[in-house]
Amino acid sequence: MSPNGRLRSAGRVPLGLILVIFALGLLAGGVAMRRLRAPQSVSGQPVSVLTGGADSAAVTHATPDTARAAGPRAEPDLLASRRTAVVQAAERVGPAVVSISVTQIRYVRESPFGASQDPIERYFDRFFPGRVYGEEISSLGSGVILDPRGIVVTNEHVVRDAKAIKVSLPDGRTFDGTLVSADRTYDLAVLRIPADDLPSAPVGDSDDLLVGEWAIALGNPFGFLLNDYQPTVTAGVVSATNRDIKPEREGEAIYKSMIQTDAAINPGNSGGPLVNGLGQVIGVNTFIFSTSGGSLGIGFAIPINTVVKVVREILEYGRVRQVWIGIRVQEISPMVANYFRIRDRRGLLVWGIDEGSPSDRAGVKVGDIIREVNGTPVFRAVDAQQRIFGATIGDRIRLKLEHEGATRDVTIVLEEAQPK
Repeated sequence: MSPNGRLRSAGRVPLGLILVIFALGLLAGGVAMRRLRAPQSVSGQPVSVLTGGADSAAVTHATPDTARAAGPRAEPDLLASRRTAVVQAAERVGPAVVSISVTQIRYVRESPFGASQDPIERYFDRFFPGRVYGEEISSLGSGVILDPRGIVVTNEHVVRDAKAIKVSLPDGRTFDGTLVSADRTYDLAVLRIPADDLPSAPVGDSDDLLVGEWAIALGNPFGFLLNDYQPTVTAGVVSATNRDIKPEREGEAIYKSMIQTDAAINPGNSGGPLVNGLGQVIGVNTFIFSTSGGSLGIGFAIPINTVVKVVREILEYGRVRQVWIGIRVQEISPMVANYFRIRDRRGLLVWGIDEGSPSDRAGVKVGDIIREVNGTPVFRAVDAQQRIFGATIGDRIRLKLEHEGATRDVTIVLEEAQPK
């Protein structure tokens, strides 16, 4: 303010003051720019900006010279990081994964009225049966070579009713496959191809699985759309073990102690191997739960220990020998419970015993109620079948029986079923 108290205008700044301020700005700017640069070591080489010390050269900014020097070391490290357990497992098992092409005969009935929905024509259709003829259809599945002498394993439903079987290897070779034997109960089949010294897949132990470990599915989904036989690889984890799937009706395959995985399994994958991170076969991919027909991440594989047991039976005996118990049972319906005055309907009622059978010799009687099989309660006939499933000749089956309120335990030694 002026001595008289009035406001004073700013006016012009003297030139000398401007030069002084400019010089100070250059000096401050130089200091600031130096602080933004990487610190220099005593030798003039850049050091880490993370620690500010000369000992941190491993994390410095790369110059052209240092980049060229690090190249040979970085490349093997990158290559090693790409060769994961999945890659190595696929390389180990892939050459033994085969594509199975099956020709089947499907019988078709041709109605003289076509597909008419007219009720009158449909009525007369019963009196004028159309021509029945067979037509060839093709289907595709997968398999895995378990023996270099030409032994291939796949699902029974892949080769069911097959007229001709072609087995194609990833190396391009194709062979006529011969069905050694198949078992619908296990849903497994063994094929033989006329070749030796084939690539075979190493076998693991399905009783030693860890939930959460790698599960790698190999097979040939939608193989008709591809021009080669290289297997497709999908990866996931072992989601669960020992899954027992309830059959919808008797006479179907029994799926017991199945391996569940979220590795994608699609149409055409059936019969292909499920592999662990060590490149060992731990199961045979069999089916999925799906609402669309495609993979929803709920797939199931038959444990390899069961597969090996079935394969050995087939190769040694030409079939899976059927065990003989010699007992006939029925579920306890309300009418049966009322007739026999049975209060607890849980279990199976024995209504028949084959004379001289293992059950007869073990002391099982008509009218006994089977409460448990091998320590597991049973409620339906299929429950008992699942408990016995997988047993072979000479195995022992434990039954907990009840008769007129008294319980007892018996042990049955299984024998081979005799031909009728």
